[in-house]
Amino acid sequence: MRRRIAWAGSPAALAAALALSGCAVGPNYERPPLASPESFRGEAAPPSASSLADLPWWEVFNDPTLVALIQESLQNNYDLRVAVARVEESYAGVGVARSELFPQFGYDFIASRGRGTSFGGQPTGAVTGIGSTSNLFVAALNVSWEIDIWGRIRRATQAAQGQFLATDAARRGVILSLVAGVAQAYFELRELDAELEITRNSVDTFQKTLALFTRQFQGGVASKLEVERTRAALAQAAATVPRLEAQIVAQEDQLCVLLGRPPGPIPRGTSLIDQKVPSPEVPAGLPSALLERRPDLVQAEEIAYSANANVGVSIANFLPTIGLTSLYGSQSTQLSNLLTKGTGIWGIAGQAAGPLFRGGQLYYTYKGARATLEETQALYQGTVLTALQEVSDALAARQKLVESREQQIVAVTALEESVRLSLLRYTDGLANYIEVLDAQQQLFPAETTLAQVERDQLLAVVLLYKALGGGWSLDAMPGTPTTPTPAPAPSP
Repeated sequence: MRRRIAWAGSPAALAAALALSGCAVGPNYERPPLASPESFRGEAAPPSASSLADLPWWEVFNDPTLVALIQESLQNNYDLRVAVARVEESYAGVGVARSELFPQFGYDFIASRGRGTSFGGQPTGAVTGIGSTSNLFVAALNVSWEIDIWGRIRRATQAAQGQFLATDAARRGVILSLVAGVAQAYFELRELDAELEITRNSVDTFQKTLALFTRQFQGGVASKLEVERTRAALAQAAATVPRLEAQIVAQEDQLCVLLGRPPGPIPRGTSLIDQKVPSPEVPAGLPSALLERRPDLVQAEEIAYSANANVGVSIANFLPTIGLTSLYGSQSTQLSNLLTKGTGIWGIAGQAAGPLFRGGQLYYTYKGARATLEETQALYQGTVLTALQEVSDALAARQKLVESREQQIVAVTALEESVRLSLLRYTDGLANYIEVLDAQQQLFPAETTLAQVERDQLLAVVLLYKALGGGWSLDAMPGTPTTPTPAPAPSP
């Protein structure tokens, strides 16, 4: 199920490497056993391959202003830039590890002058006479090649490949978190806007009520108590306005950080109540699809894959390394004769070298690699369970918030009618001021609660989208940073 990366080296070198090398030592990677249910808890519809998470994020969020903000964050966010740089770093690491599979070419040039000493392996006196001063020039091309019989280099390359794919999955996780983070911050900002509008409306309503009670008091119909109680309610509502305005500034500044720009105002698009989100009946998809869809699960598995390959490297360290070296060049006492016929030197040798006693170093390296493998496998299994929990929680929240919103709308509608009727009864002398104030003071918190429920509905979709590893084609939108695909060693 892992993403495989094709070999992009020389076909001749690959054929030679496979011909001269055997199977790589160490265990081949196998996915740890997972407890994956057939469906998610809280899933209202049967599992289906058609999922909310299959939608690209610019189709999930229908507010053009929000889409533009998300795209800006993908271009400018500094956390994402760091993640992209880390991917480039690990990509280079794959190339470094893989380079040892190929013959290593080098060159030497020696120019020496001396008397009675040995330069380049030849006494100067043998060339020009005892006690005389001599020159020696050597130019050579050397070749060395470790034959990867035990698969040490291939396992090391697989370990680097796993680290690269884990780092790339982390980058994709940053993208998904950034998309969800911008959407969440934007919806919270629009909810604060709605709260501010509700509060200002309540201030206006209390001002009208205060004017009404003041006229009644001046006409001798009402008491000063009614006026002062209404004045207090007005002041409490008015005190909420600057607090909300400060929260809006802080929320805008938080969004600016995600966008990679200095603090400043944020443009607004569709209002909170007019935001359109996918229908709750959209099925969430199969739990098994999370293993390939969620970047954090891919990252955890690639880390386990890399740790598994390092076990093979630690086993191969017990075995001898076998290689070939060769030298071809020329030697002369005169620089002008360095490349002439008769001055050539050459040599070829094979060698095998292995450890005899290292004080337990190799053994404990192997034990540490095995422990790291067990650790990464347990972390992967735990990450899968956490992912299933997050999806289940998000599904339940989205479903229950629909019911909550319906009931809250009923409450707000009833309270609006209560305010209207209490004012009519008061002006007709059938009710006292407490009935009016009580109806108004219940209405405005109910309207705020409704705005918060509508915000939470939108956030539930965002969190579900994130929990499902939403829009696996995260790089499809123009402006999203992408990374290259390396060419690691062939599988054993």
